[in-house]
Amino acid sequence: MPTNEEHESKAPAFIADCHLGKLAKYLRLMGFDTLYFSQIDDDELIRLALEQNRIILTRDKMLSQRKNVPVLFLESMETKAQLQSLISHFRLKEHPAPFSRCIVCNTPLQVVEKEKVRYRLPQKVQRTFSHFEYCPSCDRVYWHGDHYRRMQQFLESVLEG
Repeated sequence: MPTNEEHESKAPAFIADCHLGKLAKYLRLMGFDTLYFSQIDDDELIRLALEQNRIILTRDKMLSQRKNVPVLFLESMETKAQLQSLISHFRLKEHPAPFSRCIVCNTPLQVVEKEKVRYRLPQKVQRTFSHFEYCPSCDRVYWHGDHYRRMQQFLESVLEG
């Protein structure tokens, strides 16, 4: 399995338009560098994409028809179908790094010792789990509980196809 740095250098980076927040979350969950803004002007979106070598993902026909812009129009309104389309189009199965990014802010996660975050954890989590990851940007702590398992099952269903 590639390291996060190898994954970063080979995997495509995305910027999702304001209609694709859920898709952005799942791309981050899969380990893909994906920017998302709930409100952003099309010209600013394009500027960021060009400046940072990102592919714009959109459901906006007008935006998808702009010239000299790295953009992909997504037909489906369903997140699972959108992910399957992206996996196929960009061969994303070749860049596996699931659960390596913060799903809220897109920052790469860092492993953190339980003792450093124990005071922030619910009692049941303290007793049950020993592996934790931390987002240094937005200060969230992650562990492999029920929410993790549900997201993992969803990703498996997406990858099956």
